[in-house]
Amino acid sequence: MKTKNALVPVEQLQNSILFIRGEKVMIDSDLAEIFGVSTKRLKEQIRRNIDRFPKDFMFQLTEKEKAEVVANCGHLKKLRFSPYLPYAFTEHGAVMIANVLNSQTAVKASILVVRAFVKLREVISTHKELAVKLKLLENKSDKHDKEIRVLFEAIRQLMQPPNPPRKLIGFKISAEE
Repeated sequence: MKTKNALVPVEQLQNSILFIRGEKVMIDSDLAEIFGVSTKRLKEQIRRNIDRFPKDFMFQLTEKEKAEVVANCGHLKKLRFSPYLPYAFTEHGAVMIANVLNSQTAVKASILVVRAFVKLREVISTHKELAVKLKLLENKSDKHDKEIRVLFEAIRQLMQPPNPPRKLIGFKISAEE
């Protein structure tokens, strides 16, 4: 399902964002497809403008990371037999690629990429808010459980039969006298 301005399906764009090394990133082949260029051309432009891509914008995957990505992401199976290690780009790196490519398609695609990252951020923050609320409910529930146990214990004590009558204190006068 394509939107009016979308160059690729929105679902594909959202599914292209991965968590690697604690960062939300997109793989170079996915970005090349989104920007409408070949992966080779994309990497060529990056090499020509490498000073625009610091380590927090882009990093190269290790063999192990590549294998994990290929195993877990069906749309990246094409990387399995590639002799090259793919690059991963953060949100800022993806925007920088659009600046480097400098085409109308790249500009439109960069807007979609940024929106996908923002949407993902919103979803994650919603999950965090829900987790906090759930924890608060659990704490309230624990507090209520303790209070209910105290109430039940008090009711049980009230249900116990009264203690046997005590012996009277004082002098007894026997009937024989």
